[in-house]
Amino acid sequence: MLSVASGGQSRPEQGEYARSRPYAARSHWARFFEVATTMTTENALHDEQNETPTPETVEAQTEATALSPEARIAELEAQVEEFRDKWMRSEADMQNYRTRAKREVEDARQYAVQKFAKDVVEAAENLQRGLASLPAKTESEDGLISKLREGFESTERSFVGILERNGVTCQHPVGEVFDANLHQAMAEQPSDDHADGTVMQAWTPTWTLHGRLLKPAMVVVAKGGNKAAE
Repeated sequence: MLSVASGGQSRPEQGEYARSRPYAARSHWARFFEVATTMTTENALHDEQNETPTPETVEAQTEATALSPEARIAELEAQVEEFRDKWMRSEADMQNYRTRAKREVEDARQYAVQKFAKDVVEAAENLQRGLASLPAKTESEDGLISKLREGFESTERSFVGILERNGVTCQHPVGEVFDANLHQAMAEQPSDDHADGTVMQAWTPTWTLHGRLLKPAMVVVAKGGNKAAE
């Protein structure tokens, strides 16, 4: 239906025009979705063509992944050998550590009393000096002196026996070749009765604790002797 506006021109009624606009909008969006769908499909086809592997690529991938059973077994055996070598090295290191730790514990147990033992042997040496200071034994010796000598000797033997049971040993070096690891030279003295470099006199004995030097012997070493060392 047409209506006449002022000025004599006709135009559609307001309600009919308003009803025709939604159809125009829907037609526009339908066209937009059609174009977008077409572009998406074309891009997907293009990507698929680009991702399609070439024969050369397929062959390379096949050679890299499809190893023969023998080659795969050889590869696994090489890995096993490598792991075995690493395990054996670790086990050897652990065994060395256990041995070293055991030795350190044993040394700590044996030599923990080293300082105390060194002080004790001083008392043993004083006892030996007391025995050496007694006059030489004679048949007409006084009975009191004889009993005193016997008491000193018995005490000294008992004392040295106790030390030996605890790993402390005494060695008298007279007549032996001088050893700087066990002896401390206090003097050199010419002698024709002793070979050159031998111990001709010992002021103190050599003391050891479980084979380790505790106290060196203080000795006098012969010099220039003509007698051959035995």
